[in-house]
Amino acid sequence: MPRKGPVGEPVQENIDLTQVEEVRPTGEAGKVLTFNEIDQLTAESGKPAETLMNVVALIARTFHTDVCSAYLLEPDRTNLVLAATLGLRPSCVGNLRMALNEGLAGLVAEQVRPVAVEQVKNHPRFKYFSEAGEEPYQSFLGVPLIDRGVLQGVLVVQTIETRVFLEDEIRMLVQAAAQVAPAVSEARTLDRFIAPAQERLWALARNLWWSWDHDTSSLFHELDPALWWQVNQNPISLLSEIPFAGIERRAREMVLHSRINYAYRRQREYLEADRTWGARHAGVLRTRPVAYFSAEFGLHESIPTYSGGLGVLAGDHIKSASDLDIPLIGIGLFYGQGYFRQRLDRNAWQREEYLPSDISQLPMEPAIGRKGEAVTVQIETRTGSIRVKVWRIKVGRCDLFLLDSDIEGNAPEDRGLTSRLYGGDARTRIRQELLLGVGGFRTLRAMGLDPGVLHLNEGHSGFAILEAIRHRMQDEGLDFDRASVPVARQVVFTTHTPVPAGHDRFPADLVEEHLGPLRESLGISHDRLMQLGRERPENCGEEFCMTVLGLRFARRANAVSSLHGEVSRAMWKDLYHATQEDEVPIGHITNGVHVPSWLAPQMFRLYDRHLGGGWHERSGEPNLWDAIENIDDAELWETHLTLKSRLLEFVRLRVVEQAERRDEPTDVLQTLSRVLSPDALTIGFARRFATYKRANLILADMERLASMVNDPKRPVQFVFAGKAHPRDDPGKRLLQEIAAIMRDPQFSDKFVFVEDYDINVGRHFVQGVDVWLNNPRRPLEASGTSGQKVVLNGGLNLSVLDGWWAEAYDGLNGFAIGTGRTHSNVTLHDARDGEELYRVLRDEVIPLYYQRDRDGLPRRWIKRVKRAIRTLGWRFNADRMVMDYTLKCYVPAAGGTSSNARVGR
Repeated sequence: MPRKGPVGEPVQENIDLTQVEEVRPTGEAGKVLTFNEIDQLTAESGKPAETLMNVVALIARTFHTDVCSAYLLEPDRTNLVLAATLGLRPSCVGNLRMALNEGLAGLVAEQVRPVAVEQVKNHPRFKYFSEAGEEPYQSFLGVPLIDRGVLQGVLVVQTIETRVFLEDEIRMLVQAAAQVAPAVSEARTLDRFIAPAQERLWALARNLWWSWDHDTSSLFHELDPALWWQVNQNPISLLSEIPFAGIERRAREMVLHSRINYAYRRQREYLEADRTWGARHAGVLRTRPVAYFSAEFGLHESIPTYSGGLGVLAGDHIKSASDLDIPLIGIGLFYGQGYFRQRLDRNAWQREEYLPSDISQLPMEPAIGRKGEAVTVQIETRTGSIRVKVWRIKVGRCDLFLLDSDIEGNAPEDRGLTSRLYGGDARTRIRQELLLGVGGFRTLRAMGLDPGVLHLNEGHSGFAILEAIRHRMQDEGLDFDRASVPVARQVVFTTHTPVPAGHDRFPADLVEEHLGPLRESLGISHDRLMQLGRERPENCGEEFCMTVLGLRFARRANAVSSLHGEVSRAMWKDLYHATQEDEVPIGHITNGVHVPSWLAPQMFRLYDRHLGGGWHERSGEPNLWDAIENIDDAELWETHLTLKSRLLEFVRLRVVEQAERRDEPTDVLQTLSRVLSPDALTIGFARRFATYKRANLILADMERLASMVNDPKRPVQFVFAGKAHPRDDPGKRLLQEIAAIMRDPQFSDKFVFVEDYDINVGRHFVQGVDVWLNNPRRPLEASGTSGQKVVLNGGLNLSVLDGWWAEAYDGLNGFAIGTGRTHSNVTLHDARDGEELYRVLRDEVIPLYYQRDRDGLPRRWIKRVKRAIRTLGWRFNADRMVMDYTLKCYVPAAGGTSSNARVGR
């Protein structure tokens, strides 16, 4: 099913904007308009309407046309408004609107290229706007207005007499549009066709900075709280749903104008700041930025480009890069149907539902290349070419480019190639990874970007290395081996998967089908190519492994926790022909979380009061967190209880909605509306339902579990969420086992499963639980970041000593399940951990939580919370993580270190 949004239609006349723009006038005489004329146009810049009228009048006179009109993009960037005209009815100015998918002017904006039509009524995209008085005009020429790489609107000329616009005339109008575009851009910024408050709200909505700025996101919430939740906290959908007059009225009623202006100013200050950590430490990356490749990016629940931890980590990485001002560009794929919506049937079995995304409701716009054209790239395979268009998302100071294969000219198989995340078979997977790696690198080049660092987040994007080598060979006249050396210096590779089966591998025939044309341009044989992806190059029966390709070329490779580094060095020892694991050149940079994205506003305000304004800009500094000990226990506890109540309310609403969808009886709905108690110790578990994560470890002894949750003096309750991969039936059975507990009378009001785990569900869980439960089978958890999000929100971790917790736990800042021992017998390993989980709950967690003083405060529990925040807050946040990557990987890879002394033997 095709997703909603602008869909390109064939242009009647095939005009190549690239060819048009190749002709560059030189000097004053070569310009279509003179500098004096342009100066005169902008002389009245404080009067936007007059400026635009000057533009269209001058263009009409210069090109001898009956009509010249300027259509400007509205802030939603999905509609054009007639802003000025000479020839059409003046009354339509500011009133005539068209979507980008209607009319010829809309076609120009949609395809970001000139459109010339001799007889408009014969064109399939012609739309007659009777109110404009267009009937007499037969011929049409429109060109995009682009300023600093951003589409601003469309410039149109029309004639009464049928006219074939010649190539020179098209070229001249393109040049004229380029000359006046800055003036038009200023007019668009200053104009009053749209109220200033609305314009600034749209500007805030188009950059994801709002998603981690609590004051700005609260503005959208207050415009219409009910609608805000209905549209999944998507400000573009919200503003699209509310009429212009309604926004202005609500802003007046809630006295929001000053707050809107303040938020807008702060956004501008943020984007334009130059005294930043990145400016001091990463100057070498200004001209040659980091290209950060990832198969998924978890930025916000309203943008369906993620499935779980890997994507959320990538989203946090790019947000912190923005906050620190690290020149970093994200490269990913746009999945038209995202991952999947999860629904449980009456038997608690997971059902998957795929829904198309409405592009018009996402903060995306076509990426514009060096020559002002919408970027498309092409990748050749043995069975044909695949073309992709490129979307651009602003993430604070950083750009994220997403490749989309749903484009005309592609075969049906390829149009659906990027429709689903982690869907399809090996053939689909290798084609997606070809787009991500090769297509992603070609996108950078089409944008005029020359990256100094290629950071590959997992092996999915490994083919980018081969494309980078090809470009180096082409640019410098080198052979494959010589070109590989400088490319390898630029590659940073991060591995996340601690089990061999989790790494993508492809058979030789699939590799040749998809990499054959690239291989030939590299001048290497098929056998040589396959050797690049084999642990043992001489083993002809071994498949091509994407992780091996990444590790083989990367001068800097890292795992994502200290323990994971040990596991990875053991796993890949043979690749490096190492006799000792310590000889394997894989280090570690432990993952962290983007604090402003995951910290509850209530906790943020608490830290503002006690850590000082701007504390979040220094969250990676250890000394900052010492002040946590000065917070009054009662204040911290009350803040936590507020967040806990918010979580319980959220869970009740969600489980009632779930039951209503299944047509459950009224008495069931009433019971679900009262589940969970604010007085009970609340333990949360939310993550991917893979069997090694052992979500059912707590079910090892149902009798003890029932006694625990039904203790009238010290009750315990559990909230669960998570998705199993659509093809992982063991994971689905595990999920079913957990969800079915809700139907058991012993657990029905103490054991709740929330469907459709996403960033929104995760945010509520990590902000409101008392304890975060994590019990993977050690050492299979590479890092895990969900527990890190709990720390700063005032919760405690109860975890196996695996991933990040193995290096974080000090005996007093949370709770540990076991001592880190494992066993070769999996059954015995699980039995030991299950027994230890019950012991820690019974002997440590529950008694400490319910030990209260005369004021009703669990003082020793609060002391442990404070210690967790003080000892872990600075270490396990994404600012520290990105600073580590910058200083230890990015700057050296880009050749920006001031010293690197080596001692010879």
